[in-house]
Amino acid sequence: MNLSKAQALELFSLPFHELEKLANDYKEKLHGKNVYWVCNRQINYTNVCCLRCSFCAFSKIKKDSPAAYNMSLEEILAKAREAVDLGACELHIVGGLHPDNPFSYYTGMLKMLRKEFSSVNLKCFTAVEICHFAKQEKRSVESILSELKEAGLSMMPGGGAEILVPEIRRQICGEKESGVEWLQVHRTAHKLGIPTNATMLFGHVESIEHRIEHLAMLRDLQSETGGFLAFLPLVFLPQNNALGRQVKNKATEEDILRTIAVSRLFLDNFPHIKAYWVQLGIETALKALHCGASDLDGTVMEERISRSAGASSPSEITAERLQGLISQSMLSPVQRRDF
Repeated sequence: MNLSKAQALELFSLPFHELEKLANDYKEKLHGKNVYWVCNRQINYTNVCCLRCSFCAFSKIKKDSPAAYNMSLEEILAKAREAVDLGACELHIVGGLHPDNPFSYYTGMLKMLRKEFSSVNLKCFTAVEICHFAKQEKRSVESILSELKEAGLSMMPGGGAEILVPEIRRQICGEKESGVEWLQVHRTAHKLGIPTNATMLFGHVESIEHRIEHLAMLRDLQSETGGFLAFLPLVFLPQNNALGRQVKNKATEEDILRTIAVSRLFLDNFPHIKAYWVQLGIETALKALHCGASDLDGTVMEERISRSAGASSPSEITAERLQGLISQSMLSPVQRRDF
């Protein structure tokens, strides 16, 4: 397909039913009626973070804040055991940039989990966390990722991308690594055989053109490495954060679905577009399954980051209900275990 940026911009202006059909047809060309899901748990190991991203309602700058926490490895193991006992085959582990946790905390976490759960997919640490570890250790990103892989890392989530375009990134998360650095971490991970996801946080101060430029950067890297497994469009949630006090108009459902549809058509070299129900809400996520999305993520079991910013969806969903929702949408639920 290999659409140009100009063509992607034109897609945003199509009558919605036409865009929906184009995206759904392309999704079905790739996956038929299958919609993928996973039994998983999110573990957000700390909310202490040295960054001040304007859209974040989760992090605490002061580690001695009454609301701050930093899990011990024993606490993380207990949450993992609880999840695996309930059938989880994936642990999604991300957190803030805690200034005091040594690198051995993260490698120890992975070794502990890999020893106890040899076949569980350990999807851990965003590119921003990887950069933080490298700076703390005064080491290269490649050496950090190599050691994490050896300790048990299976893949990386796609968080921290936000908007990769420099002028928008400076406005919403100026202290965070640049878009170029985010891409380089993922390029390095792919080189080392670590697959990753990618995200985009939209619906705040960016334009449609900025969204397309972001997608183009992701597509270019995927053409180079082939290491991305899925793209997650994440809608900005405005509660309890500084950016929410600046943004006047929340993204509409149609804007969300249009963005998902264009993402499916433009990112023609990405296997999957996810409809992350925690962020989108269940009803919108189910509609997204007919607008190009082929993955509904998973059971999640515990999610803190989106809920801090006003997500109203449940913090978890049972495997039975997830499959039922997919089936009621006249689609076929397929449990994934390999990514």
